[in-house]
Amino acid sequence: MPTDARCLVETDESTATVRLTDVLDRSGAEAVRGTLLARLWQRPGPVRVDLSGVRIPDPAVRDALDEVRREVADWPATELLLDPGDPPAPRAAPSDLLEVELPPVVEAAREARSLIAEGCARWGLRELAEPACIAVTEMVNNVVAHAATPMTLRLASRGDALHAAVRDHAAGRPAYAGPAPVDSVGGRGLLLIDTVARRWGSTSLPDGKVVWCVLYTEDEAAFRN
Repeated sequence: MPTDARCLVETDESTATVRLTDVLDRSGAEAVRGTLLARLWQRPGPVRVDLSGVRIPDPAVRDALDEVRREVADWPATELLLDPGDPPAPRAAPSDLLEVELPPVVEAAREARSLIAEGCARWGLRELAEPACIAVTEMVNNVVAHAATPMTLRLASRGDALHAAVRDHAAGRPAYAGPAPVDSVGGRGLLLIDTVARRWGSTSLPDGKVVWCVLYTEDEAAFRN
């Protein structure tokens, strides 16, 4: 699919490869970034970018591609490979990935918690069920309250960690300004996510965003002890 007059992005469904061809400069970098991010969400597992047919005259543009790799590193079952020698991590098996489409209604949080309980039980991460429910409930409720669009909740395990992400179709990204004043009303949702998750963040997509978080069993064990 064309993204810029001087750069083309071609996808290969059979090999999970994205090919960049012609010249990629700063004027086309943002469009290519958006295309890659959309592709990475659409297809869980490793996606390799073939750079053999593209010329990148500005080192800053290559740095931007590396930034995309870092942005998606904590998405559930997602990996971006930029160098030919990068060995892909094992792709998540169907049993290691759960996903549900949710409408922007208050009942969505209950269905999200049900999926978390199922995943944590399946993957032997039962101690993460409670903190994950806290984080994902806030992520889902934020979509209901602010984005008001359909959303996708995706979960995956990676060792002793649970990766969760909610993808919606609104542009606004959550902004965390630290703990809310004790006399404030509301404003504590992101604080709850920040409290229970080791890492969390958000990534803009061309037609929305992904909000993600990662929880570790060792962190929960340390909290309980």
